Amino acid sequence: MLGQVEVVVDGKPVDLGHARQRCVLAVLVVEANQVVPTDHLVDRIWGEHPPRRARQLVSNYLSRLRHLLSASGIAGEVVIERRGGGYVLRVASDRVDLHRFRRLIVQARADADQASALELLERADRMWRGDPLSGLDTPWIAVVRQGLERERFAADSERVDLALRRGRHAALLPELIARAQTHPLDERVAAQLMLALYRNGRQADALDHYRGLHTQLAEELGSDPGADLRELHRRILAADPGLAADRSVAPRHLPAAPAQFTGRVRELAELDRTMTRTVAITTIGGAGGIGKTWLALAWSHRNLHRFPDGQLFVDLRGFSPTGRPTEPADALRGFLTALGVDPDGLPPGLDALSGRYRDLVAGRRMLVVLDNAATADQVVPLLPGGTSCAVLVTSRTGLASLIDRYGARHLPVDVLTRDEARAVLVARLPEPHTATEVTDELTELCGRHPLALAITARHAATRPRVPLVEFAAELRDLGLEAFDHDVDPAASLPAVLSWSLRWLTDQQRTVFALLGIAPGPDIDLPAAVCLTGLSPTETRKALGVLEDHSLLTRHTGGRYAMHDLVRAYATTLARDLGEQDRRAALDRVVDFLLRTAYTADRLIDPHRPPIRPGPSAIPQPPLDQPAAWAWLDTHHPHLLAAQHAATGRHDTVWQIAWTLTTFHRRRGRHHDYLAVWKIATAAADHLPDPTARILAHRLLGHAHAELRQHDQALVHLHQALDLAQHHHEHTHLAHTHHALAWTWEQQGDDQRSLEHAHHALDLFRDLDSPVWHAIALNSVGWAAARLGDYDTARSYCQAALALHRHHRDPDSEADALDSLGFIDHHTGHHLRAIEHYRQALTRYRDVGNATETADTLDNLGHPYAALGHHAQARTTWRRALALYREQGRSADAERVRLQLDTLTRSLEPGEATPRT
Repeated sequence: MLGQVEVVVDGKPVDLGHARQRCVLAVLVVEANQVVPTDHLVDRIWGEHPPRRARQLVSNYLSRLRHLLSASGIAGEVVIERRGGGYVLRVASDRVDLHRFRRLIVQARADADQASALELLERADRMWRGDPLSGLDTPWIAVVRQGLERERFAADSERVDLALRRGRHAALLPELIARAQTHPLDERVAAQLMLALYRNGRQADALDHYRGLHTQLAEELGSDPGADLRELHRRILAADPGLAADRSVAPRHLPAAPAQFTGRVRELAELDRTMTRTVAITTIGGAGGIGKTWLALAWSHRNLHRFPDGQLFVDLRGFSPTGRPTEPADALRGFLTALGVDPDGLPPGLDALSGRYRDLVAGRRMLVVLDNAATADQVVPLLPGGTSCAVLVTSRTGLASLIDRYGARHLPVDVLTRDEARAVLVARLPEPHTATEVTDELTELCGRHPLALAITARHAATRPRVPLVEFAAELRDLGLEAFDHDVDPAASLPAVLSWSLRWLTDQQRTVFALLGIAPGPDIDLPAAVCLTGLSPTETRKALGVLEDHSLLTRHTGGRYAMHDLVRAYATTLARDLGEQDRRAALDRVVDFLLRTAYTADRLIDPHRPPIRPGPSAIPQPPLDQPAAWAWLDTHHPHLLAAQHAATGRHDTVWQIAWTLTTFHRRRGRHHDYLAVWKIATAAADHLPDPTARILAHRLLGHAHAELRQHDQALVHLHQALDLAQHHHEHTHLAHTHHALAWTWEQQGDDQRSLEHAHHALDLFRDLDSPVWHAIALNSVGWAAARLGDYDTARSYCQAALALHRHHRDPDSEADALDSLGFIDHHTGHHLRAIEHYRQALTRYRDVGNATETADTLDNLGHPYAALGHHAQARTTWRRALALYREQGRSADAERVRLQLDTLTRSLEPGEATPRT
């Protein structure tokens, strides 16, 4: 009501319809919990000239309002009832801003405690959002609006009087100037403004305002100022000491609120929650430039009303570019002077200073902001001893003992959300830039880091003729260097980050630098041990210190990560370690990742022909197949990065690709599969061992075939075939024929596929390789099935199934079961096909083969559809579609989508389902 008339539910306004309908609600809300006769409603809505059907219209409006309130979910809390000859709106008074405002005023006038009364009046003032009942215009509304404005004016006058008594003349001055302009002849407003001007050292302005009012009263009303205002004028002329504010009552040490502060909604809400406790102490922690001080000041300025007895602020300079950290004794001397203690009368010694400080603030409602603390020892002497003050501490460290000994709450501050970061950038950019899409790219190039965003905005503001695309290009090219400043260290992100290293040992600095070059987005303890060359205990301690200094963030699973810009800074420090030490550290962690990945691969695919990675760091092997899958899922990005980091170590490069092959195939990561083998094939060409080149070309060809890039696939597979024949590598020859069989099948040439499958079968039989002999049997059977020779196909696939079960190869067993499902479906045995497919799905899921799971789900839908089991077919194909999309297999996904469309169109009208 105290602004535009609206109903708000969970922060969202309810559409109340047109003005007449909102006017009906307003009348009932003003008279909440009281019966309003229908005639009164008509009169208050239309005045002296209501329409003929006014009563019916009122009934219609109320019916719609009931429906809107019910739809909004608050029907039980806001109820419109018909009672007697009228209507009543039942609602708790605290749910209506108008009634809440009036209750706060009554409570304030009854409160003997000035500080408490002032807080109540300030809460009442914050209820207002504009002109009351805005958007409505009837004679009755106009009368109510005038009355409410008088109520607000009276409450504001009482609030200003109390605030002036509490020494808040500086904060009140802008408001009082505006009030005097709005109410130029009001002597109470004039007196308040004159007193505030005088206390702010503007005696002449206070006297000028009195003279102007005196003249205006004489000209417009023919009268003089009243006795109280004349007395105040006399005292100001005489510079009466009794008019001076008691500066010791409410010191105002806070720096100005940060300009254009945006975002941090979650953090501000958390501070609202934690700072309501008795003796509330909250530590705000985060990396350099992340916005800790901005957050502390923004919250403090928004909550000044909660600390009427003053605010104290000190920069403890724990992480500053020059000078020593502030001594607690020096901070206390500043606090005591602000609290009115004569500087010449300050006691000696830290304990005596701290005792005097606690005595002075005892019982006062004050806020103490301790910015940029380095250690808890700096903070403890500055903590108030009573139960009435609140303390905000900002630091780059965790200040653990404050949490342990004093129950402080810790609020970690990280980078901004995407929306917050964009809002920060747009708010600071020159106007022509704000609409460009480049701001989205800039926020990501800045890593959503507040200082980086501020620096970028400053660059744009000081060079308004340079288009934002050029700044984006600079950030891409220069990286962290784009945020440097040669003259002003506080405006340089690298400099600000460097101050975090002040309290680190040489060993901890080295660990920080090495983490910058570690492959992958984060690191765990075993990999960090290999990277640093330290013992597990030393490494764990170093990581803990870096985490405590907000240079690392620990995530679930014991993984440590750096913000991109912090990591870029660490990388610059790594250059100072020397090429030999840096290369040795990278080699250790790359070898660790390779050997552990190899161990994991042997667990998930034990029948695969092994390779022999060279000696390296002892891996931490997964214990079983589920652990192997979990390790590979987690460390996949590290292994991709390790392959790039191993440039020049050709053996390592192709061996990493080899260890990821089964993982990539079964997880459906075909683009990654192709990328690692492109790199590995280039490396293998530098190796003397022909088998490495054969294997590389074969697997690169297979990766191309997975992505339907058939021409490239055949080029590399035939290179592998030629190399295998030239070097008499019969095992690789067999594997290459097997890969060619699958590749020709993908192109739809089943006859060529069958020929290569037979070549592979003959070779594997001669090689005495029973597992691969079984795989080749299934390959022949599958090709025969696709050519329609189902009897031959069944005999081969059943033989393959028996061998796979004998050798306990569940992945290949699933392949044979899938083939038999296909054969059964195409020979009319649909129930048997379903059973084979379901068994295959179980095996594929057991071994984590998402790629073949998707294909078998696709196959399973066909016998379901053939049997008229449309619901099962739909469900199965939808699951296949989701997997294909997840794996980026767009052609397969489109084919399944068309199958679903066809199924939907073929159903009876009662069975039809929405398009997928």
